[in-house]
Amino acid sequence: MRYGIYGGSFDPIHWGHLLLAETCLRKANLDRIIFVPSGSSPHRAKANQTPGHLRAEMIESAIAGCDEFSVSRFEIERETTSYTVETVRHFRDSLLDAELFLLVGADMYYDLPHWFEAADILKNVIPVGVYRPGGPPPHAEVFQDWVTPERLELFRRHIVPMPLIEISSTLIRQAVADGESVRFLLPRPVEALIRSHRLYRMEE
Repeated sequence: MRYGIYGGSFDPIHWGHLLLAETCLRKANLDRIIFVPSGSSPHRAKANQTPGHLRAEMIESAIAGCDEFSVSRFEIERETTSYTVETVRHFRDSLLDAELFLLVGADMYYDLPHWFEAADILKNVIPVGVYRPGGPPPHAEVFQDWVTPERLELFRRHIVPMPLIEISSTLIRQAVADGESVRFLLPRPVEALIRSHRLYRMEE
């Protein structure tokens, strides 16, 4: 089985996230995508971030009925800072015979060699570099000092162009705060949860 690990804040999850997951599922020939909402990340600290259990609940509502998609609460249930290497080790130990892939955008792709214990990450996962139309694809050569030539060639074969969709969680949070419609920016069950929990200072 080929599992894609898709981490992010997902605050909230929207159609862009889901389209990226579906695109990687098909283009990289994955069997499953695991959404991993971030806990306390060393890369970015967000003030007023929605509690992890609510972000996980929004993801679960968005992917209901999609058998290839699932949610892991591994990071949000940790009491300490979450490093990607620890998440990767968790899935390596729990999915013993699986081949693991890490879904990353182009910017993070180039930054990955600088992550905590990057060598161990690259030993256990194949990074799937996702880039936007019109932008340059990420180049696997950034990892040439970290992996064997054979593994580097494997990395080169997992670069995925993302269909153009201009939606962001920031845009949605601002729209909700301003009392604007987000009806076609994210799945309706997610919108319903935002309303019921009064997230992002939404006015009824």
